[in-house]
Amino acid sequence: MPRSHSSSLRPARLSAADLFRLGGSGLRARPLRAVLSALGIAIGIAAMVSVVGISSSSQADLDRALAALGTNMLTVAPGNTMFGEEASLPDEALSMVKRIGPVTAATATGTISSTPVYRSDRIPPGETGGLALLAAQLDLLKTVGATIAKGSWLNAATAKYPAVVLGSTAARRLGDVPSVYIDGRWYRVVGVLASVPLAPELDSAVLIGWPAAKSYLSFDGHATTIYTRSVESQVEAVRAVLAATANPESPDQVKVDKPSPALAAQRATNQTFTALLLGLGAVALLVGGIGVANTMVISVLERRAEIGLRRSLGATRGQVRTQFVAESLLLSALGGFGGVIGGFAVTAFYATTQGWPTVVPLWAAAGGVGATVVIGAIAGLYPAIRAARLAPTEALAAA
Repeated sequence: MPRSHSSSLRPARLSAADLFRLGGSGLRARPLRAVLSALGIAIGIAAMVSVVGISSSSQADLDRALAALGTNMLTVAPGNTMFGEEASLPDEALSMVKRIGPVTAATATGTISSTPVYRSDRIPPGETGGLALLAAQLDLLKTVGATIAKGSWLNAATAKYPAVVLGSTAARRLGDVPSVYIDGRWYRVVGVLASVPLAPELDSAVLIGWPAAKSYLSFDGHATTIYTRSVESQVEAVRAVLAATANPESPDQVKVDKPSPALAAQRATNQTFTALLLGLGAVALLVGGIGVANTMVISVLERRAEIGLRRSLGATRGQVRTQFVAESLLLSALGGFGGVIGGFAVTAFYATTQGWPTVVPLWAAAGGVGATVVIGAIAGLYPAIRAARLAPTEALAAA
């Protein structure tokens, strides 16, 4: 008996391209509904991205303000010997500190002892004004976050010759003078610092280049204060090794200050912001998923005639189910991409008006699209299963 050909027939399998075209045709057949549905999803994703972006931009601005308070700055200074005398740091202390991995910058000043600074050579020796004379490294300003209020900072040339920069308090005490008198020599004032909140001891100091201090003032080259900047997450770890690094032979003769209290405040705000962003993002994604599910359920109810016709023409339940899932995925993807673009635009506009840096986390943009597609697939699954279960006669009769 000949073998029946009908028993060997299998339903045609749709390729990915066919599914894409089929899902797209379903959306193109109802452009207004597709646009409005995608717009609803886009608004939900834009709300999520903009809320996350604005919060992140605000956090970045707060981090910038806290960083100005020296959250990652530590200072090293010599302590006392076991006999109570003032210790000194080794000559190589600064170079050794710079070798610590998480340290991003390090510089130093050195006190030039018993050397008063005068505005004139006619002032009595006892009237020093309480000013400190310090030898300074050229990268001091950048490390401590200082700025020049007038003139210029020391450079490779002026650091070798009789030239000084005055701290803000020192400038007020000395007055507007072109030169100062130090140890029988005139030193030209090349600049004045603005107030330095992170290193207030510099406000009442007169700063001279390291080489010039050695040449003209018999400076011994020992640093008395080392300023360091570290990776914020490693500040405590750096503090733990600073003393032993600066003076390996006598780490107990080294004083290291504690991290700024602002560091703890910064970490607390970061944790709070992270929890807030995750909560807001989850709510926005849930709203978007509900919108997709609502759209696809209504689509099934409105397209019963189409479903019945396709089933009567030979479409299998799997093909009908796949068609609706594909439509849901396309709708979600369009809404997700549009929402990310809209959210970024809102964030950029608001951050610019507030003077904040524009920050949109990558996880918010990528997660917005990815999560929307996943939620869209899940939300479209029930309507797709419901459409596939409709018998051709039932669907055509209900149409």
